Amino acid sequence: MENILKIAITQGDGNGVGLELALKTFAQEEMFEFCIPILYANEKLLLFHRKTLGLGNVPYTLVSTPDEAEAGRLNLIAIDVEGVDVSVTFGKPDLASGRLALVAMEMAVKDAAEGKVDAIVACPIHLPAMPRELFPYKGIDDFLAAQLGGEALTLFCNPYMRVALATNHIPLSEVPSTLNAEMLEARVRQALETVKRDFLCSAPRVAVLALNPHAGAAGILGADDEECVMPVVRKFEEEGKAGVFGPYAADAFFGAAMYKHFDCVLALYHDQGATPFKTLSMTEGVQLISGLKVACAAPSHGPAFDKAGKGEVDEASFRHAIYTVIDVTRHRLAYDAARANPLPPYTPQHERMGGERRRFPAEAQ
Repeated sequence: MENILKIAITQGDGNGVGLELALKTFAQEEMFEFCIPILYANEKLLLFHRKTLGLGNVPYTLVSTPDEAEAGRLNLIAIDVEGVDVSVTFGKPDLASGRLALVAMEMAVKDAAEGKVDAIVACPIHLPAMPRELFPYKGIDDFLAAQLGGEALTLFCNPYMRVALATNHIPLSEVPSTLNAEMLEARVRQALETVKRDFLCSAPRVAVLALNPHAGAAGILGADDEECVMPVVRKFEEEGKAGVFGPYAADAFFGAAMYKHFDCVLALYHDQGATPFKTLSMTEGVQLISGLKVACAAPSHGPAFDKAGKGEVDEASFRHAIYTVIDVTRHRLAYDAARANPLPPYTPQHERMGGERRRFPAEAQ
């Protein structure tokens, strides 16, 4: 356990399944072999969930800071908000639950920024319950990017597929005006770098999906793909980077399981990527937020209010989120270490000696 990582876990919406996910996951003792979990949650909420769900066999230890966290146990950093009534109404989000969820994330992010924790796993929040004056974001990815710095790239991951989103939480009507060649090129480069650094894939293959049905059908169904997507793909080909392909019509791409031939799929808008991914992998799926100072992830599902308090939720996605941030953190360390002291560019001998290059030795005079 010398190099075991400290993972910050935020409680999510207290009226949803977040705390149930954490309790069920760490009821399995083998999970402590992989990480030191630090749960940022209200203690009263945690106790209520534990009792209601019959998970009283999951012990925890109160700590004040991540420095006090110990291996082999669930560590709790208790949160409270003055003036906020702490109560649980399963399946019914309210502003109090949103406020506590925000404080948990703020504390975890602060500790991550200061290097006190190695990665973050966020239990699901409910966006309408978040206090808009304090949380003017469209999702956890926007919040984390604002707090940690960097350009967030959201990927849905499972053992056999990675789907990145070129645009994320924006209305569908705004997607065509938001996409342009410059923005798309930046997203492709980010996807390539993410797959290299976060997943240690040395020569990644990225598939770019088309915006319009049938990839525009040669302009009959829209010119966006010919005018925006194709030029970006061709630019990478001209640069000699043969790992970028497309645009592919999304329906045929997923229907024919073409994702199996690529290391990452770049979807142009949220539902284009999230819908087929969750259809194929709801329980194993993980939402990874890459491009930030630390690895951040969440289950691929939401707070599941319809299952809250019933003990029915499957914790597999949450457990895989923990595995994912551990792997990504270790991959980044290995990737950066391998490139920390690169060799200088090779200079041919005749240039080093300042002489003219000759195929044969000069004849003796």
